[in-house]
Amino acid sequence: MLQLQLRTDHRRSYVKQMRKHGHIPAVLYGKKTNSQSVFVDAAEFLKQWRAVGGSGLLDAKLNGDHIRIIVRDMQKHPIRHDVIHIDFLAVDAKTEIDVHVPIHLVGEAAGVKDGGVLQQAMHQLSIRALPSNIPPSIDIDITNLQVGDVVTVSHIQTNGVYEINHDPTEVIASILPPKQEEEIHSGEEQEPGKPESEEGRETTP
Repeated sequence: MLQLQLRTDHRRSYVKQMRKHGHIPAVLYGKKTNSQSVFVDAAEFLKQWRAVGGSGLLDAKLNGDHIRIIVRDMQKHPIRHDVIHIDFLAVDAKTEIDVHVPIHLVGEAAGVKDGGVLQQAMHQLSIRALPSNIPPSIDIDITNLQVGDVVTVSHIQTNGVYEINHDPTEVIASILPPKQEEEIHSGEEQEPGKPESEEGRETTP
């Protein structure tokens, strides 16, 4: 369970020191939760966040109270790419929420084996679901895709567990035909050493 600790000191120097000691500053909010400044252990957060696929529910504890949260936003350092701030949303188990779930393409497409090129146009899917029904990822089997085949949002089977917030015709992935090499024609072959035209050629007396 992820331990959230209240943060009462908002000075930049304190936040900097906190990050130096392996903590991430964050904010916690929700319909039934007042906005609160907190911090979490960086290593523990990343471990649990990756375990739920980056979009699932996290069990957390704050002041001895058990709450369920999801990551609404996460800021990373522009150079080091480590997490420097998190927005946590406290969720109600009976209320549907909108979240983005990663799309994973599974298998090697038959069309790729034949020389085609896999193009993935969508990497996340926006869905609406109860917190307990949020999948860690949307897995799509592309093994049987041939050159020219397209996977759209309409191909995803939700089994009534969640709603998809996209147009059914939106393209997720496709197999493009092999790239044809262009043949460059340089015209008729000339005789070695003989210019194409005699005009303009300098002569010596």
